[in-house]
Amino acid sequence: MSKPKNVLWIMADQLRFDYLSCYGHPHLHTPNIDRLAARGVRFTNAYVQSPICGPSRMSSYTGRYTRSHGATWNGFPLRVGEPTLGDHLREIGVRPVIVGKTHMVADTKGMEWLGIDPGSTIGISISECGFEPYERDDGMHPYGPYDPDPAYNRALQEAGVEGDNPWEEHANSAAGDDGERLSGWLLKYANLPADVPEELSETPYMTRRAMQFMEEAGDAPWLCHLSFIKPHWPYIVPAPYHDMYGPEHILPPVRAEAEKVTDHPVFRAFIESRICRSFARDEVRERVIPAYMGLIKQIDDQMGVLLGWMEERGLFETTMIVFTSDHGDYLGDHWMGEKDLFHEPSVKVPLIVYDPRPEADDTRGTVRSELVEAIDLAPTFLSYFGGPAKPHILEGRGLEPLLHNRAKPAEWRQYAVSEYDYATRPARQAIGNAQEEARLVMLRDGRWKYVHAEGFRPMLFDLQTDPDELHDLGASRAPEHAAVRARMMVALGRWSRRHHNRITLSPEQIEAMTGKEPPGILIGFWDEAEYEAEFGKPFAERP
Repeated sequence: MSKPKNVLWIMADQLRFDYLSCYGHPHLHTPNIDRLAARGVRFTNAYVQSPICGPSRMSSYTGRYTRSHGATWNGFPLRVGEPTLGDHLREIGVRPVIVGKTHMVADTKGMEWLGIDPGSTIGISISECGFEPYERDDGMHPYGPYDPDPAYNRALQEAGVEGDNPWEEHANSAAGDDGERLSGWLLKYANLPADVPEELSETPYMTRRAMQFMEEAGDAPWLCHLSFIKPHWPYIVPAPYHDMYGPEHILPPVRAEAEKVTDHPVFRAFIESRICRSFARDEVRERVIPAYMGLIKQIDDQMGVLLGWMEERGLFETTMIVFTSDHGDYLGDHWMGEKDLFHEPSVKVPLIVYDPRPEADDTRGTVRSELVEAIDLAPTFLSYFGGPAKPHILEGRGLEPLLHNRAKPAEWRQYAVSEYDYATRPARQAIGNAQEEARLVMLRDGRWKYVHAEGFRPMLFDLQTDPDELHDLGASRAPEHAAVRARMMVALGRWSRRHHNRITLSPEQIEAMTGKEPPGILIGFWDEAEYEAEFGKPFAERP
């Protein structure tokens, strides 16, 4: 390849894996995303490291589990000094850029303690999760905690969209018959068109900004993280997408009456919360799901614009393209709304990887069922750019063996792990447990999904006989289920005991230190003869 190699990493927020036609949705046709899958590899068992925006993204951006980087829920800052993908790429001359959302909260206290100016080059990098902010946009303007200076709001105003906060007043609201604002925060208005021209809504706007970056980027290699805010709530979409889908396109909810009488305190606390009680109502699903589908259809149409533009400029020859999500959306399945827990609609995501290198030619259009994790992308990107492996920092596994058809099943991971800290959630208030106990860990192997709930019995699902996860076997007295729970608990303990904070020295450096004392230190020698016998020189000539 004569030109520099680049990466376009596309992430849609809160996109379910099964709401794309290439993943089997019968009504929502996404031909442009499907076309990317036909040129790359589509993964069917890709799991995020936490089923909530902030910690999931911090894991993707660091290549580390949430227990390792510590930003375990939304609004928890990523501590100063936590290495990010952007840091690793800058070391090898790659420009890491963000266009869109990160959900990053800067560790301002840590920067103050270290005397780092937040406006300096290093301060901006720390504040933006290692990315260069070509355009940071997390929504919730202008008072959101994630990007207090929203360029998108200014762009709307410059285009003639009125109001102090056109993001909420127009892009995420509808107009009533008398011009009144009907807020997209209210689910009853999800069937109305957002009061903004389609080309000015968030998804087309961010797509154009990514193309502008690629146009201006020059010859140096880059990674562009195009991070769409949608189909994340507010569930409202501009015309013509607002009425493309109707009740006949809504799939029946995946849920069972038995789930409503669960004896598990955590699951019960969530399904009894206001959000979940709302999304369990049919009238809510009938308003929200068509809008959710319209938002996804708009993303697919913009993917067509983007991929066509890249093809015209020959960027497919030099650019790895990844399409994924940070988590899913229950949409009423299992009597739940939003995300939070570990059922497949929440914790499993779409993952499509197009690798332009000839080594990937044999896998184009293929489907892989191995267990992969979101943290696998960081080492994949680092390797793609020719960077050194960093297994002491990056806890994911590079996907090249799967992309290039080199991996054998026995060599790949046996378990996928996801974590959730619900210390700040109403569920903990309902349960009454302590902050440090409000923790869930999912372990999923080829058949079983095990959820450790600190202080309570585990949850267990047999994905082979119960793929919809309707029957919790965590309290089953059957010997075979008890054996699975014991095995999974042992595996979880083994995972939790692995080194995760020994990141300042590489394995090679540690190996070079092995069996040696620091220079000038001699411990345990009896006399000069013993020293000479070990080192082959007189004691007087020691360094």
